[in-house]
Amino acid sequence: MTKAVTHKHVPPGPLEYLRRWPIQAWLVAVTLFLYVPLLSMMVFSFNDIKDTVVWHGFSLKYYDKAIHDDDLIQAFGNSLTIALLSTIISVVIGAMAAIVLWRFRFPGKTAFDGALSIPIVVPEICMGVGMLVFFAKVLPWPGNLPWPLSLGNIIIAHVSFSFPFVAVVVRARLASFNRELEEAAKDLGASDYRAMMDVVVPHIGPSLVAGALLAFTLSLDDFVITFFTAGPDTVTFPVKVYSMVRFSVTPEVNAASTILIAITVLMTFLALRFQGKSALTAGHGVPDHT
Repeated sequence: MTKAVTHKHVPPGPLEYLRRWPIQAWLVAVTLFLYVPLLSMMVFSFNDIKDTVVWHGFSLKYYDKAIHDDDLIQAFGNSLTIALLSTIISVVIGAMAAIVLWRFRFPGKTAFDGALSIPIVVPEICMGVGMLVFFAKVLPWPGNLPWPLSLGNIIIAHVSFSFPFVAVVVRARLASFNRELEEAAKDLGASDYRAMMDVVVPHIGPSLVAGALLAFTLSLDDFVITFFTAGPDTVTFPVKVYSMVRFSVTPEVNAASTILIAITVLMTFLALRFQGKSALTAGHGVPDHT
């Protein structure tokens, strides 16, 4: 005769936190706290009446109104221009900084590495006030420049906090680089420049794309630093939405915010996908036969 196998309940181990019901309940509560307000705002952006509390019916008229708002479209164009230019500059500076820290040893390297992390950890309000003082006293930015030169001070401010994120992503990718590939290229006659462009740059390609998307998202969403550095005639999309909210929260504001959230989520998804690709292909190089 065969005995029936009884499955005993195995209590969670000391490190299996996710199997404990208080942790599971806490995760659910935090998720609801973070995302229910956003989902509520997105749902009421389709409301048929000018009410953000009572649902009346489905309508796209406030999206149509937001799309045909000239001031809102101009602010969105300013934000896209700032994000695009600051992303290009941030990728170049961030990649160069990551390569310098990865390859060279020089006096003050530790201090330089620490200074690179300051824009990441410093509160935005502090950076915003610092940029305000810098552009008002140290480097007064003229206000009669043609577009997009009038956005130059905001672009500089965005680069100052975006390129460290790019440097962190690129440096993490470089940590998996097999230097034997670069040495082999030089042994075959490649110069330092060609070895860099043909071996190192293709290896960090996914991290460059991920860093660029991350910098673009950070610049497009930024409000605090932009609010302090923008002039009276320069309005970006987040600042415009803030000015609309000051009077009342309407479905038009919800529609504009939903569009910005959709773009941000898309950019973040692409950045995570490229970063995941970078992690999956890390360490693929010349096999070690020793």
